[in-house]
Amino acid sequence: MSNFIAYLKTESFRKTLLAMVGTIFGILLIAFFFLRFYTKHGEGMNVPSLKGKSIEEATSILENLGLRYELDSVYIMDKPPGFVIEQNPDPETFVKDNRTIYLTVNTSKAPNVNFPEIEFKTLREAKAIIEGYGLKLGDTSYRADVSRDVVLEALFGGSKIRFGESIPRGSRIDFVLGDGRGNEEIAIPDLIGLTKDEALFSLKGSMLNLGSVVFEGPITDSTTAIIVRQSPFMVDSLSKVKIGTPIHIVLSNKQ
Repeated sequence: MSNFIAYLKTESFRKTLLAMVGTIFGILLIAFFFLRFYTKHGEGMNVPSLKGKSIEEATSILENLGLRYELDSVYIMDKPPGFVIEQNPDPETFVKDNRTIYLTVNTSKAPNVNFPEIEFKTLREAKAIIEGYGLKLGDTSYRADVSRDVVLEALFGGSKIRFGESIPRGSRIDFVLGDGRGNEEIAIPDLIGLTKDEALFSLKGSMLNLGSVVFEGPITDSTTAIIVRQSPFMVDSLSKVKIGTPIHIVLSNKQ
């Protein structure tokens, strides 16, 4: 033990200790500069703002900066197609060279969605359902029915659309709703002698519908043809019909 303590006091030990400390310091210094070089510490750039730029302009900017990119697409009806609407990382984020920037681009083609089940839902419920599918409420019209503000039919492009049919996201859907007056009756109007347009005006005011239209004899001008017969017609045994009942007419140019 005394020999070991004596050795610690020698010049040889001090030199050995200094050599060990110097070696460790040198290793740490080399490692620091190597990692600094390897990771390019302090070298990089701020991500440019790419939102609102065309995809061609955005990708050109990234390529010139030495940054990689990956593209994703969504469809937003009210945004112009072919433009960047989101980016990750955000603008002004500091990144290293060769970092991947993720861009979301608005596509020009709307993806399709399957039309949801909304028949016999209330207007409020049906509107919320179609909006959840990325669809929009168009016009609403009413038809005689005992239910009030309940969807009887959904129309797309003027044609009835059914549950499960595929349509473009963002489409406008028209609703035909019940008016809650399906059991009410109204007097049958006398349409004899009226033109078709005049009859339509009269039927609308009576909350009745136009049924079949038949032309009798040679028709030289359909706009001046007048109604010569209608069904149903007011008689002693039948004076009223339910709201929404179709009235069938026969038109002729004979005076």
